[in-house]
Amino acid sequence: MDMRGGEIRKAFLDFFEKRGHLILPSSSLVPEGDPTLLFTSAGMVQFKPMFRGEVELKFRRVATAQKCFRTPDIEMVGRMVRYNTFFEMLGNFSFGDYFKEEAIRWAWEFVTQVLGIDKGRIWATIHPEDEEALAIWRDEIGLPESRIVAVEKNYWTLGVGPSGPCSEIQIDLGEEFWCGDPNCIPEHSDSCNRYLELWNLVFTQFDQAEDGTRKPLKQKNIDTGMGLERAAMVVQGVGNVYETDLIRPIIDAAADMLGVSYGKDEETDISLRIISDHIRAVTFIISDGVLPSNEGRGYVLRRVLRRAMRRGALLGVDEPFLYRLVRTVVDIMSEGYPELLEREGHVVKVVMAEEERFLRTREAGMELLSSLMEELRREGKGVIPGEDAFKLYDTYGFPIELTVEMAKEEGFSVDEEGFRAAMEEQRRRGKESWVGLKVDDLTPYRRVEADIGLTEFVGYEELSTSSEIMAILKKDGESIAMVEVAWEGEEVEVFLDRTPFYGEAGGQVGDRGRISSESGDVEVHEARRPVEGLIAHKGKVVRGHISVGDRVRAEVDEDSRISTARHHTSTHLLHAALRRVLGDHVRQAGSLVAPDRLRFDFTHFQPMTEEEIRKVEEMVNEAILGNHPVETTIMGIEEAKRAGAIALFGERYGERVRVVKIGEISMELCGGTHVRATGDIGVFRIVSESGIAAGVRRIEALSGIEALKWMKKHEEILDRIANVLKVRREDVLERVMKIQEEKKELEREAEAMRSRLISLEVEGIALRANRIGPARFVAAKVEAKRMEDLRVMAERIRDRLGDGVVLLGSVIDGKAAFVGAVSKGLTGKISASDLVKEMARICGGGGGGRPDLAQAGGKDPEKLDMALSFAEKMVRRILGKEGKEDG
Repeated sequence: MDMRGGEIRKAFLDFFEKRGHLILPSSSLVPEGDPTLLFTSAGMVQFKPMFRGEVELKFRRVATAQKCFRTPDIEMVGRMVRYNTFFEMLGNFSFGDYFKEEAIRWAWEFVTQVLGIDKGRIWATIHPEDEEALAIWRDEIGLPESRIVAVEKNYWTLGVGPSGPCSEIQIDLGEEFWCGDPNCIPEHSDSCNRYLELWNLVFTQFDQAEDGTRKPLKQKNIDTGMGLERAAMVVQGVGNVYETDLIRPIIDAAADMLGVSYGKDEETDISLRIISDHIRAVTFIISDGVLPSNEGRGYVLRRVLRRAMRRGALLGVDEPFLYRLVRTVVDIMSEGYPELLEREGHVVKVVMAEEERFLRTREAGMELLSSLMEELRREGKGVIPGEDAFKLYDTYGFPIELTVEMAKEEGFSVDEEGFRAAMEEQRRRGKESWVGLKVDDLTPYRRVEADIGLTEFVGYEELSTSSEIMAILKKDGESIAMVEVAWEGEEVEVFLDRTPFYGEAGGQVGDRGRISSESGDVEVHEARRPVEGLIAHKGKVVRGHISVGDRVRAEVDEDSRISTARHHTSTHLLHAALRRVLGDHVRQAGSLVAPDRLRFDFTHFQPMTEEEIRKVEEMVNEAILGNHPVETTIMGIEEAKRAGAIALFGERYGERVRVVKIGEISMELCGGTHVRATGDIGVFRIVSESGIAAGVRRIEALSGIEALKWMKKHEEILDRIANVLKVRREDVLERVMKIQEEKKELEREAEAMRSRLISLEVEGIALRANRIGPARFVAAKVEAKRMEDLRVMAERIRDRLGDGVVLLGSVIDGKAAFVGAVSKGLTGKISASDLVKEMARICGGGGGGRPDLAQAGGKDPEKLDMALSFAEKMVRRILGKEGKEDG
């Protein structure tokens, strides 16, 4: 049976849908609400809260085809038959529904009957203590016990929480992949290519404590994962995952583009496999909203991109080429992921921009690395210092992995620990003060959530409400403690059962305001969401004390909320206007919505023109004057998309979403606060447009009162300028332009005067020249405003003297300045560079240049005459005939 990759994906989902599973779409590669992960690396990631029992279950059986990205095995990519960075995980999940028997039976049925894999090639691994799984494989499935292998590592755990044994389905690929060990079994699959792990069935049945002890879970779960690329490899009967229809067309396209052949040279094949794997990963990562940078996900993306570019360079390509492969990836994968089609243009532009950026910096970086290795070689050293590796990273954008790879080719290693220390030092220097708990430690908030549940948010309808304090957290040094009482002067985070405070999310800052009770008040500086659905009111107790259980009044600062709402609705109008003026490729790439300003980042690949900025600003203000209604509706995610609502890259949405519609102008998925009609915004003003990354621009703008303040401030500045110039405000520009012309004319006259003065001074100094040996010589202290004037004078005097040596000194900006000029015919005997160096040394400085023309400077102008006198003695000593002068 020879099924295409897309057919295998569909067959898997159809198979489990017929067995009562809800088919859900793949989640983004950027995990929502999980700061422990940079990327989605398994099918179960979007279901972690369900496995932990943290959310109410809306379904019991689910199946997905999940796009995944992992880099721990990146060094094996292209070299071994089974490894990819980007791959698809086919998985079926049960939350307290079916368990081991069904999971194993259905997996066996799908592999043997749907995929048609020969039963004689199938092995199973189990955990040594999992007698239940052993019995199912042996007695119900009928797999010979000789092909059931107990493996100690077959246990899944996160350290604490749900855990359990797992069972792998392994496929015997045959003797051509065999390592030669007669005792080789699937347990050794990490060191032998013969046995391929196809499907892992995880049985989460225990709750593991910190001390390692386990007790049975009330709700037993199933979590499985089968790599689509591996399944295609087995079904299609090819030698590795790269030969499948999911990847081989990319290899062929790359080989054709790069002018090489696949299958003739192993190193070339490795490069082509790496390129094909990495461009698949890059296409999906960028499509999900990540952009190249030097931090976090952006750094991983840049690292993968540059590894692929490096492989292209090894094949002799020194120009952007990866962007041309995006089309092939989209052609193959858009059947399962149609969103790639609408984002293809964006991905192509980002990849091309990053390739061009890397090529600009790579040459300088490679020269630095080569010269560094040459120097270390001369010193008999074989390790590149961490500081130098960090400089390559920080200045030239070389990922540390690329430096290690290039160094290894030349027989060097890299001090990676030193690199990490340099990186940490840079982070320490740039680190801001504490603004909340570190994102990788959410334990106190998980405890609060477990104790009190989620916060009821009523802020769309109310700005003030009666509530109850459910929990209080207080910062104590570097940790956070849960307390019952907080006193005046203490910094706290207060949790209420219901609140009108909007917790920071979606780029909108959290509300500020006040929480008041009979016994005390809290000034709330910001509201935030450390855990989705849980709102923390961060502030300071400013009167008395507060206690858990207190009845309080929670009041949002109305002026601040209204200003924030104006700015948030303005971002929606701005987004719509940008798409109309610049094109549909524009997508929001980040935002900040605050009471005093808005910042909007968007995808676009060149600076906006003044005309484009003006048009966008006009469109937003026209929409404001139109006083269009701003309506919010809760609807199903698919219904919202069909209606044309724009979803943001990288955001994960639930089944029900909040849609913000502004007349016929804009429709976006958004949970923020907005004005009731666009007229409430008042006025909108763009104050700046700039670039912040490859393919990403930033607009900063103001709305409402803040825009009026900005305009009033600039009008006052204009009035002051008009008063100084003694003209009307409307005549300021004309007057300034006239002043500029007058200034230029004065500068031209001054330059002509300076040239005449220099000519006169040159004549006078040249007449004072003496003959020393074969040359005419003059040393003089002159008046000069600029080093350039000094240089011009020295050259003119030298030209008038014939065979001559000229040394001039001046005080410029409070420092000694020297220029030396020597005729070409004398440079074999005396050097201008040597002369000015000695003069500068006397004045506490340095310099140099060519033998015929050089300049230098020194800190101590008081010694300028001494320096000139010393230089004259040098000239006499070098050129001889001292004392015999001819004026």
